[in-house]
Amino acid sequence: MTLAERLRAALDEGHRREALSLSDTRDPQIEGDIALAPAAVLVAITDRPEPGLILTERSTALRKHAGQIAFPGGRVDEGDADEIAGALREAQEEIALPPAQVQVIGTTDRYHTFTGFDIVPVLGVIPPDLPLRAQEGEVANWFELPLAYALDPANRAKREVEFAGAMRHYYEIIWQERRIWGITAAILANLSRRLGHDRLAA
Repeated sequence: MTLAERLRAALDEGHRREALSLSDTRDPQIEGDIALAPAAVLVAITDRPEPGLILTERSTALRKHAGQIAFPGGRVDEGDADEIAGALREAQEEIALPPAQVQVIGTTDRYHTFTGFDIVPVLGVIPPDLPLRAQEGEVANWFELPLAYALDPANRAKREVEFAGAMRHYYEIIWQERRIWGITAAILANLSRRLGHDRLAA
């Protein structure tokens, strides 16, 4: 099976497992009901013998989430047909990833953030070694890490921090010198459970 076929089969099987309960679909800082704006991120997986995952490092000049590791993505605009179109547009804007190079697999579990976004992760397979480039002003850099490492629960730790007078829990993944945490790590945790991190072997 190709990587795209394995991913699609794992995602379909994950969605069929109705008993699967994901507790990490809501930012722990959310209190009560808040209005959420539609957003989408692209989980771009490179088609290699050992697949990789494309992530970005946000600019330190940004007002929100400065310097953090994130998926390419953002708010879904009125001109976008749906979340998939929004994720593809954002990835093109942020790292010059042509939408035509993305083989879309499907969408997975939404994540609600305390900053007011309803994020839909869009899974896609891309050719390896595309000439991607970071958009100045928003993205400082991009990098690729092994998909197996990102999805392996052994590489994910649960941390806590005091915020606004209460202890908040979050996930953290350390890869080389990079710290992947918060929303990005939570989406990866959900994706690991949904796909089954050991189901993607060739």
